[in-house]
Amino acid sequence: MGKSYYIFSPVKIRRKENTVYFEIKKEKNIEKRTIPVEEVEEIFFFNEVEMNSRFLSFASHYNIVLHFFNYYGYYTGSFYPRGKNPAGYVIVKQVEHYIERKKRMQLARKFVEASLHNIRRILQKRKYTQEEQKIKEYEELVEKTSTPSELMVHEAHARRAYYSVWEKITGWDFKSREMHPPLNELNALISFGNALLYAEILKELYKTPLNPTISYLHEPGEKRFSLSLDIAEIFKPLFVDRLIFRLISQRKLLKEKHFIACSNGTLLNEEGRKVFVQEFDGLLNTVILHRSLRRKVKYRTLLRLEAYKLLKHIIGEKPYKPLKVWW
Repeated sequence: MGKSYYIFSPVKIRRKENTVYFEIKKEKNIEKRTIPVEEVEEIFFFNEVEMNSRFLSFASHYNIVLHFFNYYGYYTGSFYPRGKNPAGYVIVKQVEHYIERKKRMQLARKFVEASLHNIRRILQKRKYTQEEQKIKEYEELVEKTSTPSELMVHEAHARRAYYSVWEKITGWDFKSREMHPPLNELNALISFGNALLYAEILKELYKTPLNPTISYLHEPGEKRFSLSLDIAEIFKPLFVDRLIFRLISQRKLLKEKHFIACSNGTLLNEEGRKVFVQEFDGLLNTVILHRSLRRKVKYRTLLRLEAYKLLKHIIGEKPYKPLKVWW
């Protein structure tokens, strides 16, 4: 299996025989590097990038996914190679599960149930009993909800209760969740971490016959892979939120110097993004014992397993049971 590569400097990228050839612009020189194509699974670009159509064809042939972020760390899009697992039957079943209200609600509710469970587990471990109880109340409301929009409202209220303790957990100012733009450091971390997670889920969806534009909790729309957003609800507490707490409270790797204030609010600077990405990638590569599979897997593999569980549900093989953690 290939690796994920993260490029923070302006770069020119080309095909050179059977390798990916980088010319990375540093302050005083150009760093040249070649990597065998078999070792590359995805590339994240956080600065200007120059490439040609020959390289895109090369990347597509070897199923390399390319993710693009602008200078400020905002996710702008992904190059998603032509589907290698096309399955018309799966697309028909995906659409069927979206059109039929009962089937759509069954899936949408599962995403929110798992999200709230995983949030509550974090609060439980940190002994925030009052907030945990509020999440339980919203979990009960979710069971009675009849539309995806109502589900998202309940989840938003539950997250508000969850975010109310973030200042206590981190010691940083937070107040409330603000996305467009993020108005303080914690909001900047959440937005950046969520964007990385969306991109990772998209890459794993690409390895399945699922169409990432057909979703159930979030409305399918133009210019976004909304199924990634659905699945991300389950994993944001586990991979993004817990990482933020660890970086600030435990390892103290992120500090004021890693942020910049601009007209777009507060954002991670390049050094801050490098710190976050290094720890995020390390977390996803952490190996755990999977109880059901009875073998060791990386956290990253859980994303793909989730996609396949959803696939099996959609084609009628096995009811979908989202990941609910007990660690």
